Amino acid sequence: MHAVDLAHPVDFEGWRAAARRMVLADARPEAVDWRVGAQAGLFGDAAAPVVPEADRNRAFTVPKDFLELAETVVCHRDPARFALLYGLLWRLTHGEPKLLEIVSDREVHRAETMARAVRRDIHKMHAFVRFREREGHYLAWFEPDHFIVERAAPFFARRFANMDWSILTPDRSVHWDGGTLHFTPGASRAEVPDEDSLEDYWRSYYASIFNPARLKVAAMQSEMPRKYWRNLPEARLIAPLIRDAGRRAAAMVESGVTLPAPKSGRWAGAVPSVRAPAPEGGLQACRRCTLWRDATQAVPGEGPMGARLMLVGEQPGDQEDLAGRAFVGPAGRLLDRALGEAGIVRSQCYVTNAVKHFKFTPRGKRRIHQKPDAGEVEHCRWWLAEEVAAVRPRLIVALGATAGRALLRREVAVQRERGAVLRLEEGRSMLLTVHPSYLLRLPDAAAKAAEYDRFVADLRLATSFAMAP
Repeated sequence: MHAVDLAHPVDFEGWRAAARRMVLADARPEAVDWRVGAQAGLFGDAAAPVVPEADRNRAFTVPKDFLELAETVVCHRDPARFALLYGLLWRLTHGEPKLLEIVSDREVHRAETMARAVRRDIHKMHAFVRFREREGHYLAWFEPDHFIVERAAPFFARRFANMDWSILTPDRSVHWDGGTLHFTPGASRAEVPDEDSLEDYWRSYYASIFNPARLKVAAMQSEMPRKYWRNLPEARLIAPLIRDAGRRAAAMVESGVTLPAPKSGRWAGAVPSVRAPAPEGGLQACRRCTLWRDATQAVPGEGPMGARLMLVGEQPGDQEDLAGRAFVGPAGRLLDRALGEAGIVRSQCYVTNAVKHFKFTPRGKRRIHQKPDAGEVEHCRWWLAEEVAAVRPRLIVALGATAGRALLRREVAVQRERGAVLRLEEGRSMLLTVHPSYLLRLPDAAAKAAEYDRFVADLRLATSFAMAP
């Protein structure tokens, strides 16, 4: 029998090193006792860790997916998680290299379920942490279901990079000093103020985005479980807003359709330019590059002038090219769903693309999307600059690398730079995130769900910045 002591509840590196030695020493899963910190295993407190010597002449590899799964599962609170992972590792290295593809396998299913629970817990922490200010320092209290503080903390460092803040939890606390994350032991709820002067801002914001006509109580409570309400300033508004939703929705119906303001509507290239003349005939007459030759039409942006939030994609797709409207295809439908979950009303945003014509390669009866090159992006940047100057958004959300390049005028690394508010040359603010079509292309369902959650989180960050008083 072998015993392994791990340094702390999320000691992935310790587990990984010990598991490798165990496999190379032919230690079967039922003969290994995994213990965390000073926790006693089957041998009692006096038992010393026993890790066998590995056979240095042997080696093995495992799928990258397993390491990613294991790194997530170790954050689960189930005390048997380390034994479960070692059991999977043993099977992967003893005749079952495709084990993770068997989703009906009991142990694989259990590990995937635990990983989803961890990812959901991280998502909830990102969504429901609320800071209270005390003497220039911002404090928040959160009670995660699992050991996720280390995994969730980088999101807050990017989002609140200019604040000094601490997030306290019963198991672990994290602190940000503007440059480094520091982790300390758990704390108590009493160390966080109950209220501060920002509470009214939160409640005003929440009340302003609440749409009574779209109220679905069960869906709302599923997305925002009651256990989080005690830490949310806006929670006290939920009951009265629900009670009044029927009356407000009826009043909206009775008031009829609200016509757009004279300056609102689809932008058709007629925005007066103060920098350079538009081609005669506007956007549809543009011949700055050759993409117009094969495309059905140029697809302009649409939305109200003065919109606080502008969304910029890459280029029209097949359906957008035919319809003449941005984001009406599969990626547009996914974007609409994400906007709804982030509390953003699309009709209040200005939505456009970095390139206005559809670039594609014919393949049989299909038109296959082709990414616009740097020259085409630069040629179309004139139109995008006109839109930005006309709309004057508080924040521009760049959906994908092409949009980021058009706005920043340089290559961008979406995964590295996403989630942070950047400053453009002309002084406007921009947030970079992925394009919805990227989410559609992900083959793995779990990865797709996780990336979708990150996308919604980015949109929530965008609206909180754009709609701030």
